[in-house]
Amino acid sequence: MMRVIKKIMFLLITLAALVPALAHAETLSLEQARELALANSQSLKKHNLSVQSGVLDEKTQAYAGLPSLSLGASASATLWTNNGVPENLFKDTFGASASAGVSQKLWDGGKNSILKSIGSLSTAVARQNALAEYYTVLESADAAYYAVLEAAAALEAAESSLETAALSLSMAEIRRESGMLSDADYLQALAEKESRETARSQARRDLALGRLRLKNLTGLAETPELEPVDFAAMEPLIRTLAAMDDPGLDRLYGALKKQIEVRNPALAKAGLNSAIAEKNLSLAARDYSPTLSASLSTGLNYSVSGGLEPSAGRLSLSGSIPLDFWVTAANVEKRKLASEQAALDLRTAGESLDTEIQTGLLNLVSQAGQVLSSGRALDYAGKHFEYVLELYELSRNSLSELSDAEALVRSNRNQLIRSQYAFLSGLSALRTLGVFESEDEIAALVRAALGEVE
Repeated sequence: MMRVIKKIMFLLITLAALVPALAHAETLSLEQARELALANSQSLKKHNLSVQSGVLDEKTQAYAGLPSLSLGASASATLWTNNGVPENLFKDTFGASASAGVSQKLWDGGKNSILKSIGSLSTAVARQNALAEYYTVLESADAAYYAVLEAAAALEAAESSLETAALSLSMAEIRRESGMLSDADYLQALAEKESRETARSQARRDLALGRLRLKNLTGLAETPELEPVDFAAMEPLIRTLAAMDDPGLDRLYGALKKQIEVRNPALAKAGLNSAIAEKNLSLAARDYSPTLSASLSTGLNYSVSGGLEPSAGRLSLSGSIPLDFWVTAANVEKRKLASEQAALDLRTAGESLDTEIQTGLLNLVSQAGQVLSSGRALDYAGKHFEYVLELYELSRNSLSELSDAEALVRSNRNQLIRSQYAFLSGLSALRTLGVFESEDEIAALVRAALGEVE
C-alpha cells in the first residue's frame, strides 16, 4: 500500500511534465491514459493532502507527551498612590521580572498513548481512502478508454452496415428499372439505407462524446488515437473462464476472496474504524483515572533600588481525581454503543464485499462465454449473409431475406463488441476490488484455479 501512496505522490509531482509530453503524441495507450487520469484527478490530490495532514496530526500528538517549556517576562511601575504621584517614578516604583518553567505530565491514565494509537489508525484510514480513490480513478480511466474503443468499433460496424445497405439499394434500383422489383421492396431498400445513415450518425455522436469524456478525464487538450486492445492475446483467458466448471469456479472464488479480503480498502477501512471505536471506548474509560503533573520554575527579578536578583527555584506537583463518575459512565456507555455500531459496519462491509466478489466473478465468466458465443454467431451469420447475397444477386431470393441476413450480422457484431468490452470492464472491476497491480494477477489466479481442477 505504501508503494501505491508513493506512486500517487510521484504522479502528482510529475503532472506538469507528464501532460506536455503526451499532448502531441500520435497515439495514447491504456497505461498512459491511466497515468494522466491519476495525475489530473483533483479528488486524489485532496486525499493525498488528507494523508499528509494525518501524518502531521500524529507528530503533534507525539509531541504532547514531551515536557512543556515556557518563558515569561513582565515589567511594572506605579503611576500614583494614595499619597499622590511619586517624586521619582522610575527610581522608586519600576520593576521587571523574567521566568522560565518546564512542566511534565507524569500520569494521565494512559490517555496520550491511546490518542497516539487513534492518530495512527486515522492516518491509516486516510491512506485507505487514498488507495480506494486511486483505483476508482483507474477504473474510470479504463471505462472511458474502453468506451471510446467500443464506440469506434460500433461506428465501424455501422459504416459496414451502411455500405451493405447502399449496395442493396443499388441492386434494388437495377431490378426496379428492369421491372423485377416492386415499389414496396424498393421503398424498403431506401428506408433501410436511411436507417443505416441514422445509425452511423448516432455512432459518430457516441464516439465524439466518448472522446470528450476521456479528454476531460486525462486533462489533454485533444485526444490522440487510442491503441487498440489485443483481444487475441486475451483469448486464452476468455476460453479458460468460459469453460470453467463449478469446482473450478468455486476454487477461483475462494482464491479471489482470500486475496481481496486482505487488500480491499473498504473492508480495511471498516476494520480500522472498528479499532478506532474500541480505542475511543478505552479512552473514555481512562476518565476515571487520576492525573499527576510536575512543574519546575525559576527566574530573575530586577528593580532600580535592588538590582538584578535571581528568584527562587520552585518545584510543584499537582494531581486531580475526577468525582463526576456519572458523566464518565454515560460517556463510556456512548462509546460502547459506537464500538458495537462499528463492529456491525465491519460485518456489513464483509458481507457486501463477498457479494461484490461473487457478482463480479459471475459477470466475468458470463461475459467470457458471451464473447465466444457471439463470435461464433457472427461467423455463422457472416457466412449466411454471403450465401443469401449470392442468391439475391442471382435473383433467387427476395430483398427481405437479404435484409434479414444483414440484420443478423449487424446484431451479432454489435453483441460481440458489447461483450468484449463488458469483459474488459469486468476485469477492471475485479482489479479495483482487490487493488491488484494489473489484470495479470487475476489471470494468474484463474490459471491456478484451473490447475487445481486438473
